Amino acid sequence: MKLAKDISVAAFAVAIAVAAVVKPTQAALVNYDFTVNATSGDRPGQYFGSFRYDDSTLTAIGEENLGVSNGLSIVFDYLGTQYTEASDFDYPSSPVVSFTNGNLSGLSYLVEDRFLIGNDPGNPNRGGTKFYSILSADLLSTTEVGAVTYSKSTSVPEPMTLGGIAIASAMAFGMKPKRLSKVTN
Repeated sequence: MKLAKDISVAAFAVAIAVAAVVKPTQAALVNYDFTVNATSGDRPGQYFGSFRYDDSTLTAIGEENLGVSNGLSIVFDYLGTQYTEASDFDYPSSPVVSFTNGNLSGLSYLVEDRFLIGNDPGNPNRGGTKFYSILSADLLSTTEVGAVTYSKSTSVPEPMTLGGIAIASAMAFGMKPKRLSKVTN
């Protein structure tokens, strides 16, 4: 009876560990850091930001954009001011993050009288890797002053995964192995 109980507990621990670690493909919050390297214009220097989005609607086929409705959030420190997604001129329809066949193309992020991140001021709804100084919402007043680089942030395991692993480990360590005693005649 004791052996059956120990096997049940071990099976339960293994099931929890497997369920916590092996998950079906599901949506995840994806985090990126970005660096603006302004090499010309009035304010040369490096400026840093980050963004994250929910990738559940990405198909990895063709050109795609994700926006605020997909959980896009941005934090960008520029010239002593912190800008967020709500700072975008067309919020909440912009900013967007763009993809080509599932690969990040970049941000499209326009803050009136300050800057534009994208590839083409004539198509502000397509993300990119260029940084423009901008004098107004009139995109004719843009001047390319630098480039933007993106790097995927390391992900942190979800609390459910860590919790499942902790429970399974605790149960496994809590089981005492039964010692075989020598039978002497």
